[in-house]
Amino acid sequence: MTRTAAVDRKTKETDISVRLNLDGTGTAEISTGIGFFDHMLEGFSRHGFFDLKCHVEGDLQVDGHHTVEDTGIVMGEAIKKAVGDKKGIRRYGYFILPMDDALVLCAVDLCGRPYLNFEAAFPAQRAGGLDTELVREFFYAVSYSAGMNLHLKMLSGINTHHIIEAMFKAFAKALDMATGMDTRVSGVLSTKGTL
Repeated sequence: MTRTAAVDRKTKETDISVRLNLDGTGTAEISTGIGFFDHMLEGFSRHGFFDLKCHVEGDLQVDGHHTVEDTGIVMGEAIKKAVGDKKGIRRYGYFILPMDDALVLCAVDLCGRPYLNFEAAFPAQRAGGLDTELVREFFYAVSYSAGMNLHLKMLSGINTHHIIEAMFKAFAKALDMATGMDTRVSGVLSTKGTL
């Protein structure tokens, strides 16, 4: 079974192409126009063992909002498409990731119902070329496009770069767990018989 997805989305504000393989080795080709965002997506790919190609052309002359949010929308669509009918997956995933001063908890439920719980306070307003308020916008878009419950909670941290990077890596590890196959699961992991 090949769990891959190709999603393209073009608007007046962004032109986005995403190729995702859930069962990859962590190779990434990322180009969003925002260097720090590229770095975060590369970390997501590497630590989740997802092969990810993500090319984005956005209206960065305005700001980074449309680029980051729309990338989240397309990433969520790609995750949903690649997971497919969800038969045999663990459904739930969680991880607590340390990165120096930062400690971040992430929990995922691929239940088909979108919800984001995001608790974090960033000491700085920017990390490289990324407005830190856009981190929540990205994860919100991913959770709603993918139809997943996504909880991200900063447990500690004083360095903005470390906190955000811990979030992306924790999300990668939790998603890797949730999308992982479990031979004990017959059909989908739900008493309702559907997800």
